[in-house]
Formats: sequence, C-alpha cells, structure tokens
Amino acid sequence: MHHHEKHTRSIIKSITWRIIASLTTAILVYAFTGSLSLTAKVSAIEITAKIIFYYLHERAWNTVHWGRIVKS
Repeated sequence: MHHHEKHTRSIIKSITWRIIASLTTAILVYAFTGSLSLTAKVSAIEITAKIIFYYLHERAWNTVHWGRIVKS
C-alpha cells in the first residue's frame, strides 16, 4: 500500500510555500537595490519559475518510496 498526495495538495503546498519564499526574495532585492521596479520584476519571474519547479520536485519525490512509513 502506497500513499500519494493528490495533485491539488501538491499545488496548494507549492503556492503557500512560494508566497513565503517570494516575500523573502522581494525583501532582499529591495534591501539591496532600493528599487521597487526591480523588486517587482524579479518577483514576477521568480514566483512563476519556482512554482513550476517546486511542483515538479514534489511530484518527482512522490514517486520515491524511500523513507515512507506505510500503515495498513
């Protein structure tokens, strides 16, 4: 018996984590540059790319059975 996350759960986890991580990036970009324009541009690209990559990462790990405990 294997447990897998539904795609919806992986998507929601990806989005909520991305909000936290993107806010961190935005704060750092603004702190280093003082530019709201650059912060917005970097954030838009970063949010999109990293949601996609995180989702793919989650789905790939969902195929790995190592480290899981299966309860019956």
